[in-house]
Amino acid sequence: MMNEKNYWWQRILLIFSVGLFAISCVAVPNISTPSISPSNQMISVTELQDLMNKEEFTLVNVHIPLEGNIAGTDAMIPYDEIENHLDQLPADKNAKIVIYCLSGSMSRVAMQTLIHLGYTNVFDLENGYNAWVAHGLPLKE
Repeated sequence: MMNEKNYWWQRILLIFSVGLFAISCVAVPNISTPSISPSNQMISVTELQDLMNKEEFTLVNVHIPLEGNIAGTDAMIPYDEIENHLDQLPADKNAKIVIYCLSGSMSRVAMQTLIHLGYTNVFDLENGYNAWVAHGLPLKE
């Protein structure tokens, strides 16, 4: 009889421990870090064209090695060194910045870095320089 009681207590303790462990593994969002949602941080070629005609913003090529620039590019900063070249970006962390690379993978990394550094208005050109070229749009000499 005593062994049967120990068995049930051990099972209850095991279930409780597993449940407690599972609860402790749930990810808690980091309130101090802005959430990054790629869908709302992307800008299409058409949207970038419209933006160029309407607003002031900083356009940054982050691709390495350099393959070419979109007309109007303000800075060329390697994607993996962007935090070391903040002097080439607006001091106002709320200023609009559009970044691009050849196809989009390097610019996503750069965008996330800038957002983690506190920049709040950063956009990534969807499909990058390749999409701009495919639309036959102006390039920087």
